[in-house]
Amino acid sequence: MPCSHSLSSFSLLTSSTHLLHHRPHHLHKPSSTLSVKSSIDNKPPTTEPKPSSKPNSWVSPDWLTSLTQSLTLGEDDSNIPIASAKLEDVSELLGGALFLPLFKWMNEYGPIYRLAAGPRNFVVVSDPAIAKHVLRNYGKYAKGLVAEVSEFLFGSGFAIAEGPLWTARRRAVVPSLHKKYLSVIVDRVFCKCAERLVEKLKSNAVNGSAVSSVQLRDDLLSMLVAGHETTGSVLTWTSYLLSKDPASLTKAQEEVDRVLQGQPPSYEDIKDLKFLTRCINESMRLYPHPPVLIRRAKVADVLPGNYKVNAGQDIMISVYNVHHSSQVWERAEEFVPERFDLEGPIPNETNTDFRYIPFSGGPRKCVGDQFALLEAIVALAIFLQHMNFELLPGQTISMTTGATIHTTNGLYMKVAERQADLAFASTTSSR
Repeated sequence: MPCSHSLSSFSLLTSSTHLLHHRPHHLHKPSSTLSVKSSIDNKPPTTEPKPSSKPNSWVSPDWLTSLTQSLTLGEDDSNIPIASAKLEDVSELLGGALFLPLFKWMNEYGPIYRLAAGPRNFVVVSDPAIAKHVLRNYGKYAKGLVAEVSEFLFGSGFAIAEGPLWTARRRAVVPSLHKKYLSVIVDRVFCKCAERLVEKLKSNAVNGSAVSSVQLRDDLLSMLVAGHETTGSVLTWTSYLLSKDPASLTKAQEEVDRVLQGQPPSYEDIKDLKFLTRCINESMRLYPHPPVLIRRAKVADVLPGNYKVNAGQDIMISVYNVHHSSQVWERAEEFVPERFDLEGPIPNETNTDFRYIPFSGGPRKCVGDQFALLEAIVALAIFLQHMNFELLPGQTISMTTGATIHTTNGLYMKVAERQADLAFASTTSSR
């Protein structure tokens, strides 16, 4: 029986099967395997039964769309089309993925449309130029609804604060993310946490015992606090994508072996893990966290393309749509780490002109972007260095929306200890 735990949910279960792993130039003996349940994938459910009744949703069924059209008829000069949201569309959102219907409506109505949502309506943005305009003009656009619904959790913290309070708190936080601090964190926190997790995976893969939910929770806790659930989700999605692309997985492991030579990564090693970093970058393009950003217009404004918004208008920037749009990216739905030049800068909102915005952009961009990326690189490098993993076939994986992107029923993989590459055995002692 599996020992279930959510990583939000990450569970380990023993497997009675054995895998024979083949690596170039040598053969090693079969090892016991461990199945890992985690939260990822990119398709809506295909086998789960539909609910017997269609409950209400905060997103409008067709009657709310009609009401919005009638209220604005003859006086709407915004040039923004109104999406026709049917009940059968929005009912899929309950327990599902909010961003998938938004993507569907983008393909029907274009890069900007109006979506009725109960007593309010949202202008949904899927265009990099409009996203850039909204995110960079902090004086015109505030956090709005996000701040209202999050105040009970964050209080007056800088994540949702506005005006002078936000300016003061951001100035207080930024120095803590200095390079000298991050270099210490890489060694004393990121590496130690990742190594503890790998050791538990190794020992349980060998002896066939399960790790308790409490033990695993304690091990992961230090990587989940202060917003690290996002990093955990990024690592899960990246592992999934690599398991579906053996060539990229092999390339990433070979880079880890070549750069680290059997040792834990240092702060200075990070810049040389170029392909692994691009795998994470591409994972964050396909599965951004969060998949939507919400702002509220403080004053009337005209968006690029001559779209008009009034003061108080709620705007939803669909990061998922921008990242998946075939008008923005070639081979938009494919996992292609090499789309980001290995010798070029790490992609961000500036050097991609807001085509790539996993950390938002403008003055309210995530202040911990480098912290989070370093954490993900270190953890994935140590995992690839020590473990092999394989996606169990025949799974139906569906997504749901929380603070990050999760799966409704988890995802299973077979994990086994990875044998050290003998090509580096003679060099590790000199490092």
